[in-house]
Amino acid sequence: MSEYRTGLGWDVHRLAPHRPLILGGVAIPSELGLEGHSDADVLAHAITDAILGAAALGDIGMHFPDTDPRWQGAGSLLFLAHARDLACARGYRIVNVDSTVILERPKLTGFRDAIRRQLAATLELDADRVSVKFKTAEKVGPVGEGRSAEAQAIVTLRRD
Repeated sequence: MSEYRTGLGWDVHRLAPHRPLILGGVAIPSELGLEGHSDADVLAHAITDAILGAAALGDIGMHFPDTDPRWQGAGSLLFLAHARDLACARGYRIVNVDSTVILERPKLTGFRDAIRRQLAATLELDADRVSVKFKTAEKVGPVGEGRSAEAQAIVTLRRD
């Protein structure tokens, strides 16, 4: 009998000049990027946390603390692959990912397929198992004011 587990992930980072805007491992042209210890990829971080949560393996900060200089500037797809490998080691496989990026600007629609393909490759999934949606915050709060970006993710795991 199969066991299914669902994990929820969320992340937020400030926007800052002279930083790259990386979402799902894809560089997005923008005058502002995400501030953080790693590349601050909010989307990869949210999905990483969702996988870790579904497998009851803690959170991204436990595995990749921002106090550890090894992770300074690290690409967040490394974190995502690590979470995938940990879940697989426990006998789980990723069934699907549903995610949302909340960002006022730039508009991201033209990057959806590239982001989905990059995430799917990192997670060793078919792209049709990875959903990426884009929303604005309707000019409300720090995201709506253009000061930060957020991402949310839900991941379903299955163990046979």
